Amino acid sequence: MLLKEFYSVINTREENGHFVTEIKIRKDHELYKGHFPDRPVTPGVILMQMFKEELERQTGRTLQFSNASNVKFSAVVDPNIDNVLVLESKIEVSGDVVNLKGIARNNGCAALKINATYNSI
Repeated sequence: MLLKEFYSVINTREENGHFVTEIKIRKDHELYKGHFPDRPVTPGVILMQMFKEELERQTGRTLQFSNASNVKFSAVVDPNIDNVLVLESKIEVSGDVVNLKGIARNNGCAALKINATYNSI
C-alpha cells in the first residue's frame, strides 16, 4: 500500500453492483505538512491512488494504472473540514483488465470523478 497510514477504511458495502467505501483520512499525516502547512489540501493524485488501492483490495489483484479517459477534480478535500471520503466504484473485470467508474465524495460534494483502466500485474 503506497498510502501507508494515510487513511483507514471505515466501511465497505456493495450496492447494486457498486462498491461504496467510507474512508477516514488522517489529517495529521506527514503529507499535509508540505501540501500545505497552513491550509491542507489532499492532492488529486492521492485521490486517484486511493481508488487504485481500494480496487486492489476489492478484486484481490495487484494493479497498475493503464489510462484514464475522464478525470475531473471538482472540489477541494480539506481534512480539517471533513476527513471522511466516500468512494463509489463500479468495477468491470475482463481477463487481466479492470475498468473503474468512480466518484469520490467529500462533505456531500463530488471531489473526483474518474473513468480509468488498470492492468493486473
